[in-house]
Amino acid sequence: MAHVYTLDQEQLVRRPLRDVFRFFADPSNLERLTPPFLGFRIVTPTPIAMEPGALIDYRISLRGIPLRWRTLIEQYDPGRSFVDVQLKGPYQLWRHTHEFEETAAGTLVRDHVEYALPLGPLGQLAHTLVVKRDLQQIFAYRRGAIAKLLE
Repeated sequence: MAHVYTLDQEQLVRRPLRDVFRFFADPSNLERLTPPFLGFRIVTPTPIAMEPGALIDYRISLRGIPLRWRTLIEQYDPGRSFVDVQLKGPYQLWRHTHEFEETAAGTLVRDHVEYALPLGPLGQLAHTLVVKRDLQQIFAYRRGAIAKLLE
């Protein structure tokens, strides 16, 4: 089994939980949270009903290489959380848990990603040289987009 990495991010959004969850539960908003350099595009016809078992197909471009990505909504708990899992894409494992918690100051949005790369030692080297930094950049963009769009 490949080495499993994790990425965690937490962000306070000064909006009510219902508004924040509604935004994240609409897959079409994912394009707005993804940096332009990824060329991200949803190819599944919209609207997409968010529910366990929903499949969402995307196209992305990683360093100029066009890729297809298929996600399964593994868990969906309205107003609290959902989990998407990559079925087809560049990772050996990609499991992204989205959690939402109402606080006195707004909604706490938590992302927890577990991921693994293919190719054994070459994948580990790619993680060290490129992938970790790319994911940090993607999630930094996401953080800024969330602040801009929701606050």
